Amino acid sequence: MNTSDVLSDAPADADPALFATMSTMRAMRRLRPEPVPDEVLDRLIQAAVWGPSGGNMQRYEYVVVTDPVVMAELAPLWKRCVDAYLATTGKYAPAGMDEAAYGRMVAAIEYQRDHFAETPALVIPCYRFPEPRIEEEGMRRYAEALGADATARMGRIQERFSALAEGSCVYPGVQNLLLAARGLGLAANITIWHLFLEEEWKAVLGIPEEMNTFAAIPVGWPSGRFGPVSRRPVAEVVHRDRW
Repeated sequence: MNTSDVLSDAPADADPALFATMSTMRAMRRLRPEPVPDEVLDRLIQAAVWGPSGGNMQRYEYVVVTDPVVMAELAPLWKRCVDAYLATTGKYAPAGMDEAAYGRMVAAIEYQRDHFAETPALVIPCYRFPEPRIEEEGMRRYAEALGADATARMGRIQERFSALAEGSCVYPGVQNLLLAARGLGLAANITIWHLFLEEEWKAVLGIPEEMNTFAAIPVGWPSGRFGPVSRRPVAEVVHRDRW
């Protein structure tokens, strides 16, 4: 099926509705305290589950926090993580972003930090690959296919490769969740700052030690308005055929 088949019922100058959704997916950090119904949160997780899964293993798990008591336990951890970020990487505006705009972004981050206990819902995506099944003949063919240099190089970067492999099974689902949230009029933003204190977060939430966490996603009804995102033009980021 080609693009013209998919869009045959749409006006010639119309983009799919999904494009409008993606182009207005700002990170909304100011949330109203009203609860998000469980059935709506289940729709977000369903959207995440529809995401690609490496090897179709579907080893993802999602911790969904809505209990204000648990959120209050997490709030001090969130504050420590955000303060650590703002004292280091977050101390400076990204290249190409003016100081006034960055100041507004930091103000929103600080608002979310200071009101975290009022967050209506928080989603923690988790994943853990099973132990690999490795046998001698398979490793011999693996080395033959890659060659000696690449096999040695893979040995040096195995930890990074494993982390990326797990992440590639999680983040497509997370993006689906964020798209679904925007489509339902919810505010959500992805962060990984909890990793500064991941053991403490896992202890509060009862997440097994062997399970890896990949994000902390606050979700709620926005107190502000959605608007167009500011991104680099396509012409600046595309390399045709070669770098």
